[in-house]
Amino acid sequence: QVQLVESGGGLVQAGGSLRLSCTASGRSFGAYVMGWFRQAPRKEREFVAAINWRGSSTYYADSVKGRFTISRDNAKNTVYLQMNSLKPEDTAVYYCAANPRGPSGPYDYWGRGTQVNVSS
Repeated sequence: QVQLVESGGGLVQAGGSLRLSCTASGRSFGAYVMGWFRQAPRKEREFVAAINWRGSSTYYADSVKGRFTISRDNAKNTVYLQMNSLKPEDTAVYYCAANPRGPSGPYDYWGRGTQVNVSS
């Protein structure tokens, strides 16, 4: 079992930055591919970014490429999402997720989410 807790959400103006964190409890954090997803009001949840077990490979949705950076610290059981040049359309609940297979998932474990609001 892996339990995931996100933090770092909040309200920011367009063009600003936020860094989300997701800390995992349980064993073998390094055995899991970690992903970030988001869900905006009245929209389906969508993939944002993923990172492989050692952090040597990263994957991004086209909508965030060049603005968001995913990273992980296996010693701290934490994955991060640095979000720069934020846009109002980035407003959503952001979830981290884990799976042992690969960036395409499916993802087995999910956090409860953290709200990000970007004002124009």
